[in-house]
Amino acid sequence: MPTKPSRELQTFPNPKPDRPFVIAMECPEFTCVCPMTGQPDFATIRLRYVPAERCVELKSLKLYLWSFRDEGTFHEAVTNRICDDLVAALSPRWIEVVGDFAVRGGIHTVVTARHGQRPPDV
Repeated sequence: MPTKPSRELQTFPNPKPDRPFVIAMECPEFTCVCPMTGQPDFATIRLRYVPAERCVELKSLKLYLWSFRDEGTFHEAVTNRICDDLVAALSPRWIEVVGDFAVRGGIHTVVTARHGQRPPDV
């Protein structure tokens, strides 16, 4: 597997597709660039999803998130892009992506994007 940024999300078969369960991940070193100022933005990306047939491979997720490092993007856009790309790769039963961005200009921004219906028993 490459050790440079990549937009390719690798997946593997869900080991228990008949059981709804939650996978939660926290990525505290996310960075992108403000498209207005060119300044770096720092965030913690939190992912929670209920897989269907596929799960995301962690190193590919790391490289995927790293690929935004030099990209100019708004908080709202990048959080929704991450959600959309994970939905395309995984087709999960339910997913929630939270972008918790560091304070800039005295404002703390948290963006939450969701897809699907969360099973009531998880």
